[in-house]
Amino acid sequence: MAKKLESTLINMILSLVLISMTMSAALGFVYLKTKDPIEMALKQKETDAIKQVFPDFDSDPMANATEKDGVKIYRLMLQNKLSGFAIKTFTDKGFGGHIEMMAGFKPDGTITKVVVLSHKETPGLGTKMTDAKFSSQFPGKNPSLYKLNVKKDGGQVDAITAATVSSRAYCDALQRAFNTLKSISDTIPVQP
Repeated sequence: MAKKLESTLINMILSLVLISMTMSAALGFVYLKTKDPIEMALKQKETDAIKQVFPDFDSDPMANATEKDGVKIYRLMLQNKLSGFAIKTFTDKGFGGHIEMMAGFKPDGTITKVVVLSHKETPGLGTKMTDAKFSSQFPGKNPSLYKLNVKKDGGQVDAITAATVSSRAYCDALQRAFNTLKSISDTIPVQP
């Protein structure tokens, strides 16, 4: 018959160290196996968002990407000519905090389309920023001429009813995208 191991402090510590080392090795293995597929999925999600906001390009957007102040700018080419920009922007001014968006811009700064990538806004209120009724007021507008603030703040944007904070945050992220684009591009006219 096998002798039962005596329960001492040293035996308990050794058991815990062995279990911890085993679990750490297992977590490290899982991390290494899933790291590349997760990165590929995130890149594909970003590429899909770029295609949604600016479909007219034939270049690799990831190859022509730059980042400034947390905003990612993708220079999009069509037949070796600049066709526009896709900009991954953000704001921390949402009712639920952080909001990420992808915005498309023509070379002159005109907005083509905006897609919300992630948010934690209030369901049924702030989430309406993803509805066409709200987001359709931005395509075709150039922030050099169109004031990206809600009407309550002296701007031209119709806010979402009962979700003014979310509307302001959306405008803030879009203005951040435009300002960053303007700071790195010589194709955007200076604001009159």
